[in-house]
Amino acid sequence: MTLHIKPGTEWESVYAKAKSLAPEAFETDRINNLIMGKWVSVGTTAPHVNPVDQAPIVGPPKIDHQSALDAVSDASRQHKMWGKVDLDERKARVITALFGLKEARDTIALLLAWEIGKPWKLACADVDRCIDGVEWYIGEIERQLVDREPLSGPISNIASWNYPLSVLVHAELVQMLAGNAVIAKTPSQGGFHALTLAHAVMAKAGLPVTLVSGVGADLSDALVSSQELGAFAFVGGRSNGRATLERLANFDKRHILEQEGLNAWGIWDFTKWDDLAPHLRKGFEYAKQRCTAYPRYVVQRRLLPQFLEMYLPIVKGLRFGHPLAVENDDDELPDLEFGPVIHKIKAQELRAQFNEAIDTGGIPLYVGDLDHGRFLPNQDTSAYVAPVTVLEPPRAWSLHHSEPFGPIDSIVLVDTEAEFIAAMNVSNGNLVSSVATDDAEFAKRVRDEVSAFKFGVNRPRSRGDREEVFGGLGASWKGAFVGGDLLVDAVTDGDRPIFGNFRGASRFPEGIDL
Repeated sequence: MTLHIKPGTEWESVYAKAKSLAPEAFETDRINNLIMGKWVSVGTTAPHVNPVDQAPIVGPPKIDHQSALDAVSDASRQHKMWGKVDLDERKARVITALFGLKEARDTIALLLAWEIGKPWKLACADVDRCIDGVEWYIGEIERQLVDREPLSGPISNIASWNYPLSVLVHAELVQMLAGNAVIAKTPSQGGFHALTLAHAVMAKAGLPVTLVSGVGADLSDALVSSQELGAFAFVGGRSNGRATLERLANFDKRHILEQEGLNAWGIWDFTKWDDLAPHLRKGFEYAKQRCTAYPRYVVQRRLLPQFLEMYLPIVKGLRFGHPLAVENDDDELPDLEFGPVIHKIKAQELRAQFNEAIDTGGIPLYVGDLDHGRFLPNQDTSAYVAPVTVLEPPRAWSLHHSEPFGPIDSIVLVDTEAEFIAAMNVSNGNLVSSVATDDAEFAKRVRDEVSAFKFGVNRPRSRGDREEVFGGLGASWKGAFVGGDLLVDAVTDGDRPIFGNFRGASRFPEGIDL
């Protein structure tokens, strides 16, 4: 039977639902910015297409530099007022916001499906992880705030498009729970509708939130280096992160900069292939468009046949395509590993990078085909990329030292332990790394040599939830570490040291499982 969009999940239906939930934020032909505690129709919109089928949607309203300065000044005013609100009232308002997010959960998830191409289950998980994580902090915040106080000014947040709720909104709610006003800039690539609805929910709960859209370079004076800010939090790539650090160099400001690294699975003296296979399949979720994805495998040469016997059926069986396409109206939305990448330009870039690897000596071990995807008749599939794998990628390859942020895997063969460690560390610091091995002593030895914040033995590592801390080594992270008590410490002042990856940071506390 021919696939079609499940009734009620069409873009027009989803947008209408969002407008009914927050008419102050959604207009017929545009969304608004949340400035000075009000939803205002400022900023210019530009054409935007969704990655799912390239159809036009309402773009983000990009404000100018002066509007950003005004937004920061008002957030500073809100910060002073919010600092006088006692903890019980702050908790009550955050709980009200969580209740609103639960009510709007399905609409937010559908917005994410259209805006950034997330399959339904993954989009729902993004919202649910935000809610569940903040609920944990509500239960712990009284203990966490002993001898702590809010920062001197509001916290500015600039995050990537891939996890708008579980990363950005989650962080904002914890920052406000700790007594800070917050500012967020929507990612220009997507996620601005979902963030608009989430911030409408938070604003209705009486929380001190500001949401703006715009070009980072135009707004950086206000959102990064303004003297009125108490801290700056960033999630994104290394090039933008370096530019941000240059702006922060002359400011004594708390900062949290999460940047990418080429996370790797290492395979050495290993036999439990049936246990490893589910981890690798799950690792393809959202086309590996996340900072904790594992796009590189470092494999002991003599284990390559066994590795491929396990690996190739996984990539051949991946489910991808239109995230909202069904055969029958009453079918559940499809359970896919991934939909499109963020936009067709990124898809073109990924295809070119794969061809570059092959043209310069890499071996095309697996080349997927879009014909294996689930698509509507005559659907524009220009933002979709089928999975591909490069064996023995050349060292001159543009992705040899950096993550693809898409479904391009590479496999590097090694013969010695020294080669193994060098191949695991090619990107000057990772967020996560893992080894699959039967040799516990080997795992213990290389743990201290692999430059990754979190290290897994026969299991992957992730950003984590609730009390689990998160950070990076080398160039993958700059600033304060987060998660659990460390997140609250990072967004408050007090006598306890701030642990992190920056000059003068305190040594990491003992007893924490990385």
